Parts: sequence; C-alpha cells; structure tokens
Amino acid sequence: MNIEIKKSVKPVNYIDAINIMEERLEQIFNNKEKELIWTLEHEDIYTAGTSYSEKDIIDKSIKIIETNRGGKITCHGPGQLIFYFVLDLRNKKDIRKFINSIEKTIIETLKIFNIETFSDKENIGIWHEENGIINKVAAIGVRVKKWIAYHGFAINIDNNIDQYKKIIPCGIKDKGISNLNKIKNQDYSNLRSILIEKFILNLKN
Repeated sequence: MNIEIKKSVKPVNYIDAINIMEERLEQIFNNKEKELIWTLEHEDIYTAGTSYSEKDIIDKSIKIIETNRGGKITCHGPGQLIFYFVLDLRNKKDIRKFINSIEKTIIETLKIFNIETFSDKENIGIWHEENGIINKVAAIGVRVKKWIAYHGFAINIDNNIDQYKKIIPCGIKDKGISNLNKIKNQDYSNLRSILIEKFILNLKN
C-alpha cells in the first residue's frame, strides 16, 4: 500500500477538506497520486449526509452544510478527531469488509485506553455502554465513487457535546452522545497515531 499520511495541527475548513479529498480521488483513479489518510479537526459545523431529514434539525436557526457522504446529520468541532481517507478499493470491491475494518480499528484502539466499545448493525457508529446508558463516541460516514472510498470517521475526545442538542445526531433518538474524556479522563495525545497504525494493519488483512 502506498499511502500518504497527513496530520493537520490547525483546524481545517470543512469545504476545503472535501474539495481536497475529491481532487485526490480523481488523481488516484487516474493513477497519478498516492492514497491518503488525513487526521485533523474542524471548527464548529453541522453537516448533513445523503439520507438526512429536516426532522433531524431541532434548532432551525443552525446552518447545515449538505455533503455527499453517507449518513444523516452530525456536528464537528474542536476536541473531535477527524480521520479522513481516500483509499482505492478497486482490487477488493468489498464495502462491508471496508466498514468492518473501520469499526475494528476504532474498537481496538479504544481498548488500548481501557474503554470498551462496540458496533451496532442497526445504527452505524461506535458505541459505549455504562450503567445501562448507550452513547455514541464515534461517527462513521463514507462515500464510494469509482470504487474509491473517501470521507471517514470522527471520534469525540473532549468536544462540546451540548452542540448535539440542536440536532437528532445521525437520526437516532433513543441513544445519546458522549466523548472519551467524560468516559475516562486521561491522556489521548497518541490516539491518532495508534488509529493510523491499526487502520493500515486492518486494511491489509
């Protein structure tokens, strides 16, 4: 695998990030550029995937950016790790296996931090249960074009989860949202490096 690893320290504009990924997708399709894994943060923003509904917006005053990723409405902001990728699936053409690799990567990584999480076939994302309460800690939204996968996933580390009160996150009413610091207050500075390492390993399997 020939993958460029990019780690942005300063917040990246959401629209700029999407444009960069779509440009890279075309370059990869034409065999002119490496695949990409890109970790970053966004400023506060609400984005809507291809299956969102107006009913998912509680506060009608918020600005929503519609995007072509899968899924419904979510929000991004400081303290949330964004893990984008542009990866060539033309040799495998197995989207379900690819999604499983994402889920496995997040679950295995969080286990290193002594946080037990799980995936849910009915509700995409990664979840944590404590005292009978189930909360989402990571959202997944992927689009595949020309058998090249892009967009990615977001892990809540110490972001402001009150932002989610203005929407029905991912269209799911009966479960909540949390972040890693609320679950276990510890140092997550090496989280992104472990995620990258495990993701590449899982892609090879």
